[in-house]
Amino acid sequence: MAGSLQKLNGEYTTGWTGSGASKSDKKACPIGVVGLTLFDLRRLGKVDQLAMASVSGSKYPEIRAHLQENIANVYKDMDISFDSYPGPDERNPEAYKGAIDKMSPGEAVIIFTPDSTHYPIAKYALEHKLHVLVTKPATQLLSHHTDLIKLAKENNVVCMVEHHKRYDPVYSDARARAATLGEFNFFNAWMSQPKSQLETFKAWAGKDSDISYYLSSHHIDICCWILQDKAVPTRVTASAATGIATSEPYNCVPQTEDTITLLVDWQSLQDPKYKGTGVYTASWTAPLKSGVHSAQHWYYMAEKGDINVDQAHRGYDVTVDEAGKSWFNPFYMKYSPSPDGYFDGQRGYGYISIEKFVDAARSVNAGAARPEDFDKQGLPTIANTVLTTAILNAGRISLDEKRPVGIKREGELWVLE
Repeated sequence: MAGSLQKLNGEYTTGWTGSGASKSDKKACPIGVVGLTLFDLRRLGKVDQLAMASVSGSKYPEIRAHLQENIANVYKDMDISFDSYPGPDERNPEAYKGAIDKMSPGEAVIIFTPDSTHYPIAKYALEHKLHVLVTKPATQLLSHHTDLIKLAKENNVVCMVEHHKRYDPVYSDARARAATLGEFNFFNAWMSQPKSQLETFKAWAGKDSDISYYLSSHHIDICCWILQDKAVPTRVTASAATGIATSEPYNCVPQTEDTITLLVDWQSLQDPKYKGTGVYTASWTAPLKSGVHSAQHWYYMAEKGDINVDQAHRGYDVTVDEAGKSWFNPFYMKYSPSPDGYFDGQRGYGYISIEKFVDAARSVNAGAARPEDFDKQGLPTIANTVLTTAILNAGRISLDEKRPVGIKREGELWVLE
């Protein structure tokens, strides 16, 4: 693939947060996910020229120094070069447009930005016939998600959502086992991050998005994936806890919720007498020193059995005098170099989720596949993830308007009532 544009240059892309290296448990080293993966894919010949776009160009000298110290100086043969937008000392919220304008059809854009910006950036890229990978949630509005499905089809490009949990070997194995358990009955998911995230995301927390979009999107998508072609959501009722985020020392905007729960009714597509219930809870006010950055577990019960998954505690914990006990997740990204000094994390599901997109784009560019082929492979394409957005959007409406929100299909489109 000739080129790739990464947007943005924050924690998930580079590991740099503006106040130093990220402390997230997603990394044993503070070096992010997207940038590192693409630098390695370039080493392997799958991508070529790279660029980053952000709002402020003044950050790039520190980012380049950070990448040099933590990636180039750590792994053999790792080229960390990239073009950057906007220019030095410039501030431009639409710098991504200038970067995209220089790209050619068939190149790719990877979007890791605040939730409210996903749609306009993805739309602009698709209109320029570029393949797109957008972090979850794909969009905040169901209508915007539907528009991206249409644009990807019209421009014959791949559009995927970076739902990396689909590549977690435990989650994918659990999905296969769920298929043998008969009709769906109950799903309960919990995902949380510590209160320190309210500082990390203070610029947008409660203003531009909420914790349900940011975290529950993981497990809502897993449930939708398990139930694909088996059951559909019909109604969403939301409830929220408040008070911590808006108090000292976090002082988030008054409308910021601490913890959000979505109660979702599901209807079987096989037999109308079977109905199921999904409960999806997310919080960013969990304790600060619980040993994990992301508490994450879910329970699935069906007609013939159940499944219980705890992905925060994987039987691997480390205790250090100063920090206490921590649980690590090397299955997501492995940062320790190989014995011969190269990056060795190609089997991590964080890496795989990006590589799958790159491989799909390369296949389409080579004429070996069509974008719609990937809809049939269980991958998180924009078409395959529409019900995830429908549930999240319905939940936000339910909170704002204090009412249940229906989900139904009208012809080929999913709509909210």
